[in-house]
Amino acid sequence: MSDTPALRIRPARTADARALAHLDHATWSHLHSVSPRPAPDAPFFDERHLPEDHLVAELDDRVLGYIRLVPPTSLAATAHVRQIQGLAVADEARGKGVGRALLRAAVEETRRQGARRITLRVLGHNAPARKLYESEGFAVEGVLPEEMFLAGEYVDDILMGRRV
Repeated sequence: MSDTPALRIRPARTADARALAHLDHATWSHLHSVSPRPAPDAPFFDERHLPEDHLVAELDDRVLGYIRLVPPTSLAATAHVRQIQGLAVADEARGKGVGRALLRAAVEETRRQGARRITLRVLGHNAPARKLYESEGFAVEGVLPEEMFLAGEYVDDILMGRRV
């Protein structure tokens, strides 16, 4: 039996709010975010972002990442789709499979919820994220050229998706 602790992916809890807010602040970058940097004490959960919309990666009871998975709209016509609307991994955990584990868990959760598609939006200049998504079966389904203006440059907004 190994003494090495295993990465665990679990549903978020209200008690994770402080750790997730800290993670959001610490990992913020124009590489992946179109919103201003959140304050370190900004609430993580609110009426639009509930604990049940998130999966958390933890190791030794320490939150190392999260993924937000929600219906893309409130329309009945899109009830079969889930959309990833946030993915963050602590700097010290990058390159160790945490993002991939969260992404795979989101695909499984989409299946569990009875949905048949999962989609996301990624900034064109975020090559590491695009490579990860492509390696997990996501394909580019649309490009909005120069849709964002971030840190003094125009950036494409890339729509990706896959069946589950």
